[in-house]
Amino acid sequence: MAPNPFSIFPIWVIVIDYVLGLVMWTLIGRAAMRLFLPEDSPFFFMRFFVRATDPVIAVFRPIIPGFLVEPLVPLFVAWFFFMVRFYLMPWLLGYSVMGMLSFPLEGDIAAGLYELFGPNR
Repeated sequence: MAPNPFSIFPIWVIVIDYVLGLVMWTLIGRAAMRLFLPEDSPFFFMRFFVRATDPVIAVFRPIIPGFLVEPLVPLFVAWFFFMVRFYLMPWLLGYSVMGMLSFPLEGDIAAGLYELFGPNR
């Protein structure tokens, strides 16, 4: 079983990771929904993804390359959040790279899924 992230990291690290992770996954969700629906779709989830991520994309707009097609812009911005979570956060905290799937948000989700659907069920 994975160790409890609250016993390893200070609470502020967990909160920052959760916020960055939620923004990253919302951007990825927007890009995935864009495969099936237009940006101005009346579908509730698409409207949520667009409204929730438009301010984030607006902040990154100055550094988004002009050649990047619009449906890939949310993935490009999500990549920055991934890089911060995977490289910058551990470096600032004095760790070497934390490793794949060691993000507190994804670790908690994986532990919950394992508890629900694991072999001891």
